[in-house]
Amino acid sequence: MLRAPPSSLLPILLLLARAAPAAPDAEEVHRQMGEAERARAANLEAQKAASVRAKSAQAEARRLEAERVVAAQRLRETELAATAASARMQALERERAETEKRLRARADSLAPLLPVIERLSLYPAETLLAVDAAPDDALRGVLVLQGFGRMLEQQARSLRAEQAHRDAIRAAMADQAGTLAAAQSAEATQSAELDRQIAAARVQGQEADDDASRFAQAAASQAARQETLRGVIASIEAERHIAEARARSEARRAERADRHAAAASAKRRLEALARPVERGLSTAEPRLAAPVTGTQIRGFGEVTDAGPASGVTYRAPPGGVRVIAPCAGRAVFAAPFRSFGKLLILDCGDDYHVVLAGFGRLDVHPGVPVQAGEPVGVMPPEGGELYLELRRASKPVNPAAWLRAQG
Repeated sequence: MLRAPPSSLLPILLLLARAAPAAPDAEEVHRQMGEAERARAANLEAQKAASVRAKSAQAEARRLEAERVVAAQRLRETELAATAASARMQALERERAETEKRLRARADSLAPLLPVIERLSLYPAETLLAVDAAPDDALRGVLVLQGFGRMLEQQARSLRAEQAHRDAIRAAMADQAGTLAAAQSAEATQSAELDRQIAAARVQGQEADDDASRFAQAAASQAARQETLRGVIASIEAERHIAEARARSEARRAERADRHAAAASAKRRLEALARPVERGLSTAEPRLAAPVTGTQIRGFGEVTDAGPASGVTYRAPPGGVRVIAPCAGRAVFAAPFRSFGKLLILDCGDDYHVVLAGFGRLDVHPGVPVQAGEPVGVMPPEGGELYLELRRASKPVNPAAWLRAQG
């Protein structure tokens, strides 16, 4: 039999009964579960939409990169045509100068004989009769004059041939001048269009600035404090490893906490930080494009004032020719550095880095992915030297096995 509680406990029991929460209504529970499910579905849809937009943006970026590669290739062909036309003009000018020099020398050698030649051509008999000489001497004089006449005829033919050659050179120079002007005009048009594409890409890159790009620029700024090129690359690699570890840890924590958006963001950052892997340089086949139109003037290992060369050097012609990326990869440094001037470092994957120095203008910034053949900068208007160095694990290696011929 249950006993009634003591009267002293009744007030306490009444207070507890009033303080206890009411049992949740089944309809309210169902409503809350529905709202949570709808919120989760909306979050998933937002993630899917964001992923689709990101993939679409990446596809558009790749398409524009491919367009810039094609435009740069067309411009390089035009640059080569203009350079060849200019070289032909210079050769013709030298040939014309040499021909003019020979013509002047012939004219100078014939100058003392011109009065005699003129008198003989006008008064041959009178000239011979005017000479007081024995018949035998007069006959010998006639024979000498005949030989002299034949010599003069040969000289005249040679002189006419030289003059015809000079006229042909002048005609070729006029024709070549038209070719050069057309090539320079096409070069200017194509260069302006490429500049427009690069400016648009720069604006797009600024709008799409993400954590990975900001990290790359911060890492490059930190690396700029180093004393050596090796130190720059080592600093960038160390910062990348730290950022990768941080992003990987954040992704794992977010997945454990069921925070899908945060996990997806960390994974995207991890992918952006990862090394380029497409078409690496692990095999010794020509995969590095010559970075600039010009002539290689110094090879790897050649003696310089600072010791054996750690890279190769190209002489670029005047006119502000374009510099293209020798490999596909990612820009990890793009700024002035020590005695290198404007310096660009590309991470080409497989632990390889390509170093380029000597720019008049840089058109990429750290964090930007580039395709092989994509324009990355411009040489100074007066021309100059572009230095290329290939490094693996921060040590210079001979790039000859990987370099393709230009053009």
